[in-house]
Amino acid sequence: MKEYIATFYTHSGAIKFNRKAKSNNIKCELMPVPRKLSSDCGIGAKFKFDKDITDLVDQEIEKIFLIKDGQYELVYSNE
Repeated sequence: MKEYIATFYTHSGAIKFNRKAKSNNIKCELMPVPRKLSSDCGIGAKFKFDKDITDLVDQEIEKIFLIKDGQYELVYSNE
């Protein structure tokens, strides 16, 4: 299963995403966003998902990064 970090425009967006993920049995935890990924909201969601990542995208998400070998690979951007 792949591991991701999502960044958000607002704290409430992160909280809504966390609730949505948990209601869909997706393991998710809120965490501080690593500075090299974003300086905006400050709260991100780390989660594991093995399906099409666009299934999770909503207007609250700024970016989604795949965590691969300790590096962050941008896989979605709402910019």
